[in-house]
Amino acid sequence: DIIPQPLLDQYLSMTDPARAQTVDTEIAKHCAYSLPGVALTLGRQNWHCLKDTYETLASDVQWKVRRTLAFSIHELAVILGDQLTAADLVPIFNGFLKDLDEVRIGVLKHLYDFLKLLHADKRREYLYQLQEFVVTDNSRNWRFRYELAEQLILILELYNPNDVYDYLRHIALTLCSDKVSEVRWISFKLVGAILQKFYANNANALGLNFINELVVRFRHCSKWVGRQAFAFICQVGMFCLGVSLCT
Repeated sequence: DIIPQPLLDQYLSMTDPARAQTVDTEIAKHCAYSLPGVALTLGRQNWHCLKDTYETLASDVQWKVRRTLAFSIHELAVILGDQLTAADLVPIFNGFLKDLDEVRIGVLKHLYDFLKLLHADKRREYLYQLQEFVVTDNSRNWRFRYELAEQLILILELYNPNDVYDYLRHIALTLCSDKVSEVRWISFKLVGAILQKFYANNANALGLNFINELVVRFRHCSKWVGRQAFAFICQVGMFCLGVSLCT
């Protein structure tokens, strides 16, 4: 009763491979682009009408179709709610994480927006997978690593200090040694945010351990770029943390 059935049927038929050959080679991409709007119109109670179509698009051979879905999966999660997201979107999200970089960047750009919608136990399952974003198909794709650092700054609020120390700290240290200066700069801000996370949550022991690691890894680095990184980390951090690092 929400939209005419013939119109819905026409939309669902856009995934038919025969139509891509006879009507428009980009028709599946248009279908993927419009899907969140169709889902919002139908409402989560009618998601079953779109579920098969969504899964078909998510496995489309054209990476542009999968990329379109990857960029909007966080919006669809808001529309569907946590239960449907966990059941129907998380498996597709996991598939996108292992896809081409052109697809992975879609989920990476809105990683925080998607993870915050998941229950804490489900969200925690992604802690180990986050480090996989450091590796890309093309090492020259430094914007991918830059985006990762930006997202991690936001994601810090979703995890407790122990999880940040055990998982996210290693990623931050790796990014601080990146070959591209833009990546290092945003990573220094990430390190400052991690230190603030520790001390704001009274995890002083973790903060001190992290500071000692920074001192060993960067302040006493044999290469000037490492010592320069240490100076920048002190600069972007809070003044009290900067004093602690330098003493």
